Amino acid sequence: MADCGLMSRRAAEKEIEAGKVTVNGEVASLGDSVIPNRDRVAYKGKPVLYKRRLVYYLLNKPQGIVTTLSDEFDRPTILTLLPEGERVYPVGRLDKDSEGLLICTNDGALANKLMHPSFHLRKTYMVNVRGLVEGSALDKMRAMRDLEGERIAPVEVSLISRNENVSVIKFVLSEGKNRQIRRMCEACGLSVMQLKRISIGPLTLNGLEIGACRRLTDLEVKALKAAVEKKGAGKK
Repeated sequence: MADCGLMSRRAAEKEIEAGKVTVNGEVASLGDSVIPNRDRVAYKGKPVLYKRRLVYYLLNKPQGIVTTLSDEFDRPTILTLLPEGERVYPVGRLDKDSEGLLICTNDGALANKLMHPSFHLRKTYMVNVRGLVEGSALDKMRAMRDLEGERIAPVEVSLISRNENVSVIKFVLSEGKNRQIRRMCEACGLSVMQLKRISIGPLTLNGLEIGACRRLTDLEVKALKAAVEKKGAGKK
């Protein structure tokens, strides 16, 4: 009933407890299972037709949180940061020690496009590395096409600021590999202190606090889908 957008999960539970919901003609109880579009669910005598409500969330993942809904080692997961009762899944990953923008949705079609190599949107990261970075290290990363025997697409690398203690570097990737930025830095002898993703395509954190989560607006969803379709058309 919540997936159909009829009411919230908590409201649905109250209506079920009040005996206002039936399944195949029998009064339903909390915990009963149904198979959508096969079992007959009714609310106050009127049929409830299953139509999954697509939802889209923007999460600012903190460091120390793993990008999964459950973890065999009992580490804290992003599930603790997502709205209770929403069945959404992360699109792609940020490793445990990284932070920043993460899209979570139950729209499988869009998620598949966002993760497919043909549809890779530009992702921007701000990275703090230890010490004063030399221009030669930046040039080396810009020229990288092979990373430990793995082919990589060109990466935009620009220096934002630097001093004797820390340098801030912006990376823009159109096609990322597992832990690519950290591996690129390691190959140049750079030690990453902080890695934060600040944008995916048209989406930015835009002041969203670390650990906070919010629903995308209709305009943001439309812009994200348009960017994906544009990328897909460009690959044809």
